[in-house]
Amino acid sequence: MNDTPPAPAPQPSANPPAGPTDAPEGPPARLWDRMRDDPQYAPEHLALEAVRRLGPEAVQWAGRARSEQPGVSADVLADQAARKFINLARLSGAVSGAAGLPGAVIDVGVLAWTQARMVLHIAAAYDVDPLHSDRATDLLVLQRVHKVAESARLALGVAAGRERADALFGLGGQRPLGRVMLQLGVRLAQMAGVRAAKRIVAKIVPGAAIVLGTWANSSATKDLAQRSRALYRARGTAVPEPRQP
Repeated sequence: MNDTPPAPAPQPSANPPAGPTDAPEGPPARLWDRMRDDPQYAPEHLALEAVRRLGPEAVQWAGRARSEQPGVSADVLADQAARKFINLARLSGAVSGAAGLPGAVIDVGVLAWTQARMVLHIAAAYDVDPLHSDRATDLLVLQRVHKVAESARLALGVAAGRERADALFGLGGQRPLGRVMLQLGVRLAQMAGVRAAKRIVAKIVPGAAIVLGTWANSSATKDLAQRSRALYRARGTAVPEPRQP
């Protein structure tokens, strides 16, 4: 018998938020605390929170874009979202302003969060609900944290159970901070598609952060955008733009 709790489901967008939604530019403080206390499941915690916090923004963006660009195709909207967040990813390598391992962890966390925003916007461009709990599964597979949806759902269920237990009983870890930060950095770097060693070098070696950080962030985010467009183009109900002969 499988006692793993199911992944929590952000509410579907049958009733999308009416007012403007201000999405945070990086992981919220409570999410950082959750990931620090449970670094093994940091990508799962980030994916769950991203759908909750960033899904409404994606719904509103898609609706506004279609009203401002009547007849715009899903492919064009997806390209607009990809360009916006690839540009943001280029800038995220020096967000923290901190050196060493702490700065590296913050930077890859912001990058993974930015990439999650992009994926949810691309989903919305193709009329795929960015508030549905399945988007958390998609994020983990698209960002190659898990190879298949089944293992991603299982890990999300574990992370959700730990989230609830910590909220009820305060089960935060008491391990040495340096070890926790290293594990957290590696897991978030895996999610963001950037090798942890490269990110650490980019933060420690003077002048390397701009060159290496910009290239690594842009390359990883471009690859993720391509995978996301292919996935949601096939799933979506929006009519894609005809291919040019």
